[in-house]
Amino acid sequence: MSLTAPVAIVGASFGGLACGQALAERGFPATIIERKSEAGEKPHTTGILVREVVDELDWLGPLPERVARRIDGVRLYAPNMRSVDLSAPGYYFLATDTPALMRLLARRCEEAGARIQYGAVFTGGKATANGYALEDGSEACYLVGADGPKSHVAKTLALGENRRFIFGVEHEYESVDFDACDRLHCFIDRRLAPGYIGWLVSGVGVTQVGLARRFGEGSAAAAKSAMEAFLCKIAPIADFRHRAPTNVRAGLIPCGGLVSPLAAPRALLVGDAAGMVSPVTAGGIHTALRHGRAAGMAIADFLAGRGDDPAIWLPQSYPRFRMKRALRWAYDNFQSDTAFNLLLRSSAMRAAASIVFFHRMRAK
Repeated sequence: MSLTAPVAIVGASFGGLACGQALAERGFPATIIERKSEAGEKPHTTGILVREVVDELDWLGPLPERVARRIDGVRLYAPNMRSVDLSAPGYYFLATDTPALMRLLARRCEEAGARIQYGAVFTGGKATANGYALEDGSEACYLVGADGPKSHVAKTLALGENRRFIFGVEHEYESVDFDACDRLHCFIDRRLAPGYIGWLVSGVGVTQVGLARRFGEGSAAAAKSAMEAFLCKIAPIADFRHRAPTNVRAGLIPCGGLVSPLAAPRALLVGDAAGMVSPVTAGGIHTALRHGRAAGMAIADFLAGRGDDPAIWLPQSYPRFRMKRALRWAYDNFQSDTAFNLLLRSSAMRAAASIVFFHRMRAK
């Protein structure tokens, strides 16, 4: 097999598209294998982007208003519904129309020269001297797994698999005005959202309402029941109890940190497949974009003879989430509605919130 064989990327996810675009920009053919009929079909993410996405990833280019909307802070609610507003100097989030954002990224990826093969399923492959022979008869000089928390690439190559999850469900409604629409509203409630939170955010043309729970306590049926109770709880803020959602999302979110191993010769995992998701906030878009692109650039250098196989060294740069894994452990083991009710406005709570929401920036 020659190096003209394409790099095979499984999954037109944030990480997969970032990797494919980086390779294409450097003149290396990349084929993205995507089982869905288009990018952004039935997404499982709320689509909240942190400020670092805009500040650090200038290759994304400008995001039009029809795709992203600025959110300037957080309103955090204790279980008794008392709240506190949190922000940090210069920090903001972007609520996105996730399907539109994914289609935009896919279009830019294809314009750079990558090929996205929709409606295709990765069924496996075997390592060869110069890459992988895929079961569909094609060849790849490198294989990238960007195919979500239950990665088929990881299973095929006997790489690490995600073991710990939270289960999230989100409703979208026609846009509704409510107090402090410029903030991300987050709700702590051990009964309804054990191990995580509920949320309310004014998105792009819609209002998004969701919650997530530890997977062991968060089957689809339990999450549906909890969602009904959550809609009743937030009714004084925004009442959706008698509205039909325009869209419903649900799915597993890995929360156990990086899997191990992350790579094999000429093969890498990125994004959710790698467990590259914050154990506390469940945010993974920023890291998927950042490290997906880094993987594409490193693979291009390797194929051009300018460095070692990134499978050897690149995973060392992946985020380890040490502080957030510690917070996840504490939250799983000591989450207390009584404590949150009492400590919501304390300096200790604000310090913890600054780590969770603003990445160590001091919350006001």
